[in-house]
Amino acid sequence: MTPSHPRPVALITGAGRRVGAVIARTLHAAGYDLALHYRHSADAARALTDELEAQRRGSTLLLQAELADLTALPRLLEQLLAHYGRLDALVNNASAFYPTPVGSATPAQWNELFASNAQAPFFLCQAAVPALRAARGGIVNLVDIYAERPLAGHPLYCMAKAALAAMTRSLALDLAPEVRVNGVAPGAVLWPSEGKSPAEQQAMLAGTPLQRAGTPGDVASAVLWLLRDAPYVTGQIIRVDGGRTLPL
Repeated sequence: MTPSHPRPVALITGAGRRVGAVIARTLHAAGYDLALHYRHSADAARALTDELEAQRRGSTLLLQAELADLTALPRLLEQLLAHYGRLDALVNNASAFYPTPVGSATPAQWNELFASNAQAPFFLCQAAVPALRAARGGIVNLVDIYAERPLAGHPLYCMAKAALAAMTRSLALDLAPEVRVNGVAPGAVLWPSEGKSPAEQQAMLAGTPLQRAGTPGDVASAVLWLLRDAPYVTGQIIRVDGGRTLPL
């Protein structure tokens, strides 16, 4: 253990690619050392680690885990604390997303979507609480604007993200004053890996006041602000959606 580790430490789940990787780069550039969790994206996670290590040696720890396995979560924290001796920030970014139309949704889909979007974040927070309290640290959960404005054909995903939003507010009450808990709810930032047609993309952006898709950097900047620059903010879910959820 190295309790005198000189820099703040952040654990980011699903950090190997997409938004998680940009959050990692943003926090690293701001002076955080990182524990980078991945599940299957080993090559991408190792490439990100090599990139960040080239910038600041000894600043990353790579952690593989299946977050649906609840026994893996305390071990994740044990590995992190054995390496760094502290934890200042937890970013629950890992998420499963796919359609589950009513009439064809299965219990297995329920379990997978709730495991990644609600169950794992809660139990990872619970495991991290002692270290975060010691550091007077913060948690940021990656929610979704669909938690409050559901996406057709995706009821299980929307329900799971709504549970994550409720968890964010509940933990903000329960962990105060030592630990702040907030969320970021992105809008159209990265199109799903299975893709949306150009017509669907344009229809979505037409209803967005800023008339463009967001970027992973927009989300990462909000995460950094909540962790570093917002000491009097807790229990809030910041919409990073270009104004899309504004009342018409």
